[in-house]
Amino acid sequence: MFRLSNNLVGILNFITFLLSIPILWAGIWLRNKGASECEKFLDTPVIVLGVFLLVVSLAGLIGACCGVSWLLWIYLVVMFLLIVVLFCFTIFAFVVTNKGAGKVLSDKGYKEYRLGDYSNWLQKRVTSGKNWNKIKSCLIDAKICSDFQQRYLNDTLTVLYTRHLSALQAGCCKPPDSCGFTYQNPTTWDKTTNVTSDPDCNAWDNQSNVLCFNCNSCKAGLLDNLKSDWKKVAVINIIFLVFLIIVYSIGCCAFRNNRSENAYFAGWKHT
Repeated sequence: MFRLSNNLVGILNFITFLLSIPILWAGIWLRNKGASECEKFLDTPVIVLGVFLLVVSLAGLIGACCGVSWLLWIYLVVMFLLIVVLFCFTIFAFVVTNKGAGKVLSDKGYKEYRLGDYSNWLQKRVTSGKNWNKIKSCLIDAKICSDFQQRYLNDTLTVLYTRHLSALQAGCCKPPDSCGFTYQNPTTWDKTTNVTSDPDCNAWDNQSNVLCFNCNSCKAGLLDNLKSDWKKVAVINIIFLVFLIIVYSIGCCAFRNNRSENAYFAGWKHT
């Protein structure tokens, strides 16, 4: 007879199996219909996640409900490895996001972001040309600077300075204040002949698909967003880890039930 732990593992994996189908479908849709580099960048991770959930949930479902011990054993090994990986990632996320923060500017509503203030590991992720081109494509597709332009179009420079801009708006949609450019509107600035050592000043261009997307300040703004998001993810991971450990414990009980029943039926056949 199946026991409670087998039924619980079966129900949980059936739900996971149902969730894996739309995830897998979304990945395939992105691969075939993705209109931008940003969308196509996401297709492989989504497909891998969908296939992983599909295979693991089937192993757990069949192993628990049909009494197939070897499938349940594989399921438990994968679950254990997932717990270890998730634990390591959570620790790693806290470590790499512990460094770096925006610098408060006097008489400004926004902060200044410098790439060198963040961890070396994060810096390497955005200074890679291949990685940054994909990230930049996502930022352009998200219309961050288009929305910034429309929202503050009628602002004078004095008013713009008082706005509480996001890290991406301050880093990617306007030139650094140190450049001393002449303000026309939020995304249009006339370059001056002032000599500056800041490479972001030379990287700035008024074209909507350029602006300061190649600036270090933009990369720093992205890292500041990433830092905040990763800390939230790390907290969610802790909750998910507790859930996985509970499921793993129930799975171990189901595996023990399978072995006991197999041993019982084997002994019954010999009598």
